[in-house]
Amino acid sequence: APRRVLVLGGGDGMAVREILRHPGVEQVTLVELDPHMTRLFASVPLLTALNGQSLASPKLRIVNADAYTWLEGGDAGHFDVIVVDFPDPSNFAIGKLYTTSFYQRLDQHLAAGGYAVVQTTSPLIARRSFWTVVATLEAVGLTATPYHAHVPSFGEWGFVLASRRPWRRPTALPPGLRFLTLDGMPALFQFPPDMARIEMPPNRLSDQSLVHTFEAEWGELQR
Repeated sequence: APRRVLVLGGGDGMAVREILRHPGVEQVTLVELDPHMTRLFASVPLLTALNGQSLASPKLRIVNADAYTWLEGGDAGHFDVIVVDFPDPSNFAIGKLYTTSFYQRLDQHLAAGGYAVVQTTSPLIARRSFWTVVATLEAVGLTATPYHAHVPSFGEWGFVLASRRPWRRPTALPPGLRFLTLDGMPALFQFPPDMARIEMPPNRLSDQSLVHTFEAEWGELQR
């Protein structure tokens, strides 16, 4: 069971809420750039009702810092699970958080048997962007295990598990989940033809091709 968990982004406390369902978790570190975000979601009753007051958990440490810079520092340590919950790469400032440079830093803070999971936009609407992120994780030597789920407020959405060892399906899940079941899990990892893999180059800090790809794909939807 994961003992130490890192959440990058996710200042709304929703990911932390789900992580704390797992009894084996001993410590969660949340790195959120905007201190107003964590303050709001830790104090406004309407918002704390949504995140189950997760930001008040004694297991949680909140760090208001830029994740890219913070991972470079010496006090980050190693984590059994890293949850990367950044906005989509719609500009170069966010796009740097989807580069080989960033994933190399991520890998350095992942325990040997640990796993990272990355929010990776929609493989249906932004298919080339999604598979660019997969290629970028693979380019730094990580094993990428992509999956997708239908999120009611977003539609068909994509994520990628990244690790140094192959991902194995769990044999048990925590109680009280509203969506995920062991029987339904294999379907998450199967991509139909309209979302199937396309070979794309990795996203590098020197060119950030992903930002242009993402802009083109989502721009087509808005026309």
